[in-house]
Amino acid sequence: MSTQNVLTPYNNNNNLSLKNRVVMAPMTRSRAANGGNVATDELQGLYYEQRASAGLIITEGSQVSAEAIGYINTPGIYTDAQVEGWGKVTKRVHDQGGKIFIQLWHVGRMSHPDFHNGALPVSASAINPEAKSFTYNGFKDTVTPKEMSIEDIKRTVKDFQKAGENAIKAGFDGVEIHSSNGYLFQQFFNGCSNTRTDEYGGSIENRARFFFEVLDAMKEVIPQQKIGARFNPSCHGMFGMEVDEETIPTFEYIVKKLNDYNLAYVHLSEPFTDVSEVPFAVTEIAKHFRPLYNGTLIINAAFDQEKANKVIEEGDADLVAFGKPFISNPGLVARFAQNLELVEWDADTFYTAGEKGYTDYPAISK
Repeated sequence: MSTQNVLTPYNNNNNLSLKNRVVMAPMTRSRAANGGNVATDELQGLYYEQRASAGLIITEGSQVSAEAIGYINTPGIYTDAQVEGWGKVTKRVHDQGGKIFIQLWHVGRMSHPDFHNGALPVSASAINPEAKSFTYNGFKDTVTPKEMSIEDIKRTVKDFQKAGENAIKAGFDGVEIHSSNGYLFQQFFNGCSNTRTDEYGGSIENRARFFFEVLDAMKEVIPQQKIGARFNPSCHGMFGMEVDEETIPTFEYIVKKLNDYNLAYVHLSEPFTDVSEVPFAVTEIAKHFRPLYNGTLIINAAFDQEKANKVIEEGDADLVAFGKPFISNPGLVARFAQNLELVEWDADTFYTAGEKGYTDYPAISK
């Protein structure tokens, strides 16, 4: 094709003015192996700089507090050292003409006492996801978490608010609230993980309350045009998540309510697993939610060049996020432009230490 949709500039007349519609999706890579969960210039800085030709980079999930940690060697954004480390990363991306948002993360029950000096992880309710946590001693079974008290919730709202401030201080162009993939916010959204009877449980509005309290707190300290949010409405069979009759209506409520805000974007994932026979699940997320949201919509999960161009052409999304293809193709945008074959990724190095499988994939000329 002469002009590819994904390679055209995008401007939503808000905060988002991008040189193309290719987004680097957030991906945990477990490379902050320096004892302080700090992103480094040498590794993360080079990694993201190599991929700065993307219209927008969204970083790996970065915890908003020590309590939020659930995976080894993941960078945070709650200490001065972490802010300083990320500041070096954003500078390298900006020096290449790129734009970069940080994904703000709290894993909730998808953690382990090993990360918290023996204390239980926290969640909406005391329900074990019956999954595995990636600890410094290998994979361990998850435990039954502590149900968050009102005080816990209010403290976590403040943690996200402060993380938003820190992100801007570190030079990020914006933040993405990780409300997806079975982590803390989705643990509040879904009935399978939230059996509370207070103002944070029961009705759809109550189960969404925590997320909107965080969003409202964050927009007090940073422009809401610099805030995005990610959701996975048909997340099923992952980290204890199940789709029931209220799951999709809950996300419909959330997405519609976000029209009252002036966000940078809403980022949705197509199903990660086959949900064609799962009752109440939606199999085509972009098509289902596009009519419900008036702002910028990013879609991701298993898109290739052809599918990405098609989803934009059909008007079901404005931007497309690519994950694994960006791992092994730092020059993904140039490869699309030249219609070159993509380099295969090495899954064995997704979460290992060092440069191998991280910054050593071949680049091509821009």
